[in-house]
Amino acid sequence: MASTPASGASQNHFDLIVIGGGPGGYVGAIRAAQMGKRVACVERNKLGGVCLNWGCIPTKALLHTAKVYVEAFGHGADMGFEVDPKAVKVNWEKVIGRSRGVTTQLNTGIGFLLKKNKIEHVQGHARILNGKSGSGPCKVQVSAADENYYAGTGKAGAGDRVLTADNVLICTGAAPRQLPFAPNDGKTIISSYEAMVLPKKPESMVVVGSGAIGMEFAYFYNAFGTKVTVVEMVDRILPLEDADISKAAQKIFEKQGITFRTGWGTKAIEKTGKGAKVTLESAADKKTETIECEVVLVAIGVQGRTDGLFDASLGLKMDKGLIATDYREKKDKSTYQTSVPGVYAIGDVIGPPALAHVASEEAVVAVERMFGHHTIGIDYDAIPGATYCNPQVASVGMTEAQAKEKGLKYHVGMYQLKSHGKAIADGANEGVVKVITSEPYGEILGAHIVGENASELIHEICVAKRLEATAEDIITTMHAHPTMAESIHEAVLATEGRMIHG
Repeated sequence: MASTPASGASQNHFDLIVIGGGPGGYVGAIRAAQMGKRVACVERNKLGGVCLNWGCIPTKALLHTAKVYVEAFGHGADMGFEVDPKAVKVNWEKVIGRSRGVTTQLNTGIGFLLKKNKIEHVQGHARILNGKSGSGPCKVQVSAADENYYAGTGKAGAGDRVLTADNVLICTGAAPRQLPFAPNDGKTIISSYEAMVLPKKPESMVVVGSGAIGMEFAYFYNAFGTKVTVVEMVDRILPLEDADISKAAQKIFEKQGITFRTGWGTKAIEKTGKGAKVTLESAADKKTETIECEVVLVAIGVQGRTDGLFDASLGLKMDKGLIATDYREKKDKSTYQTSVPGVYAIGDVIGPPALAHVASEEAVVAVERMFGHHTIGIDYDAIPGATYCNPQVASVGMTEAQAKEKGLKYHVGMYQLKSHGKAIADGANEGVVKVITSEPYGEILGAHIVGENASELIHEICVAKRLEATAEDIITTMHAHPTMAESIHEAVLATEGRMIHG
């Protein structure tokens, strides 16, 4: 249980001040409180951060709605539902409203968790004045902030409060990157923030970037009838995924109606009376092409959010816009200490992978280590990633290209879902499972899935990697029939030339 200040102790002094109330911040704050520490969590907007309010959670609510719509009116006839799509009216306001309602519910829940753990929630913008020194603790100034401060466009107000702490943990996350020649205007050129709350469905959209964010919104808007074109600089979509998975996913999404321009860069965006003209340039021959659309969604990644966070005298070391810590060198041995004594940082603000679950785990490890608690640390080679389109894409560990680059001897097992019983029964037999194992012992190097429930299936491989399991361990583990999980079993069997149903 969190401690309370001793009689006469300052109400403004804490064992730990956490800056940011997202999936890194509130989790780290709760873990410290569980260890008996007095904790303050400073958040300048809504608890839950980008993930809960403008990212992970609300987008999944939108994507689930899109999946239900497509299954009912796209594939309903196959299941015996005779529904005329023309007679179905989509209440766009409710589609968006349901997503926002989900965030409100969870946002309230985080406030309850902080209160339950006796963590002081301080609303406002934090500015670190100094780190810990022989003469005193860390100091953090908190100023009132308007609602736009969350997006970096508002201003801090009066009513400053100075907090002190033995340690400070920075968990401020990241914000969407913008194109330097075409900044977001919130209407025609938008980021993922605006894409979640557009007041009306656009007739056409160009999505710049085919990573997880770009593909999720491409799927969502395409599902409801928007003409979507995805532009990607490299020669395949989902460039961080295994090449075979990217290829399979692109074929599936093309069948759904999404148009792709891979190997094309975005050279210019000109706003017009009806939307925008997007000029593309081919990486292969420098030819240009112009696409007209109503809205342009820029999904080219994120950048660390540190605006106004540091006093000019602090001297905290940065690395290409990210806070420098020891995690890149030490990995699972990292303390997440910055260059300023007593100040630590985790999550998107220290660098990729920019994933909510990574921030949460890093926060726990950082807090446990700063207070002398033993922890195993994070296995950065076993981090799952997922893209929540339909079908989903998920992966963990090495791609085949990475195994080749390392000069490893390996086996590949590929299992097509078109022959999978449960997938066929569910009407979800598009996709593939790919597993990579090492020679000669069959250690699991990586797994890559495009298919139904891929984001859930991948965790069997996550556990296998964490336990240093081999192909034989998975092969001799019985899988219930009929389940989608059997596809993992089949793909691992394939690495030894023993696949049964493929």
